[in-house]
Amino acid sequence: MKITGLDIRACALRRDATGRETALRGQAGGQRHDFLVYTLRTECGRSASMFGFAGASAIGSAHLAKTLEPFLMGRNVHDREGLWHDFRLRNRMWGHFPIYIWGPLDCCLWLLAAEVAEVPLYRYIGAAREEVPVYASSMFLNEQEDYVTEALSVRAAGFAGYKLHPPGHSVDADLEIHAAVRAAVGTDYTLMSDPVAMLTLPDALRYGRGLEQLGFAWFEEPMADESLPALRELTRQLDIPVVGTETLAGHPYSLADIVARQVVDAIRADVSWTGGVTGVLKSAHLADAFNMNCEIHTAIFHPLEMVNLHLCAALRNCTYLELLTPVSDFSFGLVGGLPIKDGIARLPETPGLGVPLDWDLIEDSTLEVMT
Repeated sequence: MKITGLDIRACALRRDATGRETALRGQAGGQRHDFLVYTLRTECGRSASMFGFAGASAIGSAHLAKTLEPFLMGRNVHDREGLWHDFRLRNRMWGHFPIYIWGPLDCCLWLLAAEVAEVPLYRYIGAAREEVPVYASSMFLNEQEDYVTEALSVRAAGFAGYKLHPPGHSVDADLEIHAAVRAAVGTDYTLMSDPVAMLTLPDALRYGRGLEQLGFAWFEEPMADESLPALRELTRQLDIPVVGTETLAGHPYSLADIVARQVVDAIRADVSWTGGVTGVLKSAHLADAFNMNCEIHTAIFHPLEMVNLHLCAALRNCTYLELLTPVSDFSFGLVGGLPIKDGIARLPETPGLGVPLDWDLIEDSTLEVMT
């Protein structure tokens, strides 16, 4: 089954102004979601499509993605491993693509193969479970009360946990917010913290010890993922698990020494920034060889989250699926939405992705089509 074409749509979904920031301090400021839609076409008439991250510009990212068409033409969709390594070389030879460019293409390759095999993607990979607990992950909110209200809503909706992205005004102010959320939800509810910070080691130690006293489940990205010596020392001194690596390019190779030297307690990967299904599997299996978890990082857009879900169901060393909240702000792109009820995602048994893309929404959101 040879590849005959790559179509790229640059898309933007506009959102009504809500008075709150619904993007992680992104370019669009919460007013629109820029994204791509990749469609890989084959000689037999089959095709597969997947959403893609677009960074600061859907148009700019679409043009970059489209340049990969000559590289793909004539290749067999089943040659995923060969394509993975050939793209790695292509990227090194002055390609230097953003980390989010290859992932959707790799997802399309896996989806085509699963559809031909007439099995859902997670079973094609190799199933480990049929249900996955889901936790909700906040945006950067303005006030302590905003976090408390959202955490209570998330708990009431049945989600398995709530992760704070605190505003980052100061260590003490952030810890006060974490303490208020803990007091509101009780001691038996799972909470995580992700400051997305560039803290000094002393501040990160103080922050982490405060989270330990509050019974938080993990401490994520307290320093830049490249800060390996400081992260290793932080991990050594804290009891709370330190989690990181989602922003590093070059998975799994960039993770090998991190995992072997226990720079963090658990790594992060996702199909958008880690190079698709192939990249996540390589990273997760590396971690598994060291009895370490690979916690799947949100891919933001729900079609990509659906692929993340299939991977969660195919991995034993992953605990949860992560979704950004308010979930309604991101619940577009799939007909009928993600298969989640009472905080549990249940895998579909239809071939491939298992949920169709919402082409009406895609058409309405398209800025430019590159065929």
